[in-house]
Amino acid sequence: MTASLLGIHDARVALGGRDVLRGINLQVSEGEVMIIVGPSGCGKSTLLRAIAGLQRLRSGHIQLDSETLSGDGIHLPPQHRHTGMVFQGLALFPHLTVKANVGFGLAGSSRAERERRVNEELVSVGLEGLGDRYPHQLSGGQQQRVAIARSLVMRPRLLLMDEPFSDLDSTTRAEVRVEVLRIIREHGVTAVIVSHDREDAYHLGDRIAVMDRGRIARVARADEVRMEWEAHPFST
Repeated sequence: MTASLLGIHDARVALGGRDVLRGINLQVSEGEVMIIVGPSGCGKSTLLRAIAGLQRLRSGHIQLDSETLSGDGIHLPPQHRHTGMVFQGLALFPHLTVKANVGFGLAGSSRAERERRVNEELVSVGLEGLGDRYPHQLSGGQQQRVAIARSLVMRPRLLLMDEPFSDLDSTTRAEVRVEVLRIIREHGVTAVIVSHDREDAYHLGDRIAVMDRGRIARVARADEVRMEWEAHPFST
């Protein structure tokens, strides 16, 4: 059995006096793609932000491999967590070129090293030759790949994606989904992806975690969840 990379134990978050995460327990294996689904407001994005270090826990623990990221008075900042985050809406810098967007987090590297890694990453996501363009000059799918490359160039152990396809039309969405899964598999990176779309869950996930009212209701293989959803199409 593949070793667990991400461990979340009784994680709780309160926002504005309201419990948003109510005791999350989840294990994600090395190299696995875990999809988190659930109704709006159930805490999916808050969970992702807690893993990334953008949201503090009220109690509980989050561990990456054997390192505690959150818990017992520890709260590692995002840049020390070995995670990469692709935000909903992508959050690309419109005034920077594709190369500058991808290399933004490599400011501490030498110019030669930064250029080498950025060029390698652009090739890996199929954007070679587009480095001098700006985000507005790209298609939605290309912008998505820039956002992924910006995360992967930092060599994260865990890739986090929050509703990565929400701004794409259905045709583009299906095409980009295939490309994103290819990139994840070729990099060998573990991924946790939040989505409200069942097709995303079917086609991307090894396993699916279903959230409801701040808790994980169940975790199962993607094919098992798909069979249940197809038998009961209006269930969560």
